[in-house]
Amino acid sequence: MTAERSQLYYTCVFLHVSFQAIQRSVADSAQKDDTPCWLDATLLRMLSGELQRCRLEAAPFTEVGEALDTAIYHCGLLMAQCPAAVNRRLCQHHLEAIMSPLKLASDRLAGNAGRATAGPTTPGQWLRSWLGW
Repeated sequence: MTAERSQLYYTCVFLHVSFQAIQRSVADSAQKDDTPCWLDATLLRMLSGELQRCRLEAAPFTEVGEALDTAIYHCGLLMAQCPAAVNRRLCQHHLEAIMSPLKLASDRLAGNAGRATAGPTTPGQWLRSWLGW
């Protein structure tokens, strides 16, 4: 693995773990599902910036670009609704929609083609996945 690829891999892993920690913290909150989540917009903005930087650095690695674009898209959707304008269930959905492509990008960068599945294959599957069904 080249130095650039290795650095990009570890950045994707860092982002995945960071969003995973946020998801666990939101899930462990004592509030009910219909209450707005507590997610800190400043933290989300910092991670979004890191995700954008990661995407720029991934330009030479075409196999991870689409996955990072998907993560950026969902991060933008979540940021547009935060703080406290989204219920916990939808927040959890957006966080999962960010983490899944980050995991895919990490797997592809690591050369784990067997584990790096592309996700839903038909438009219907993709839509159901995106909606959290």
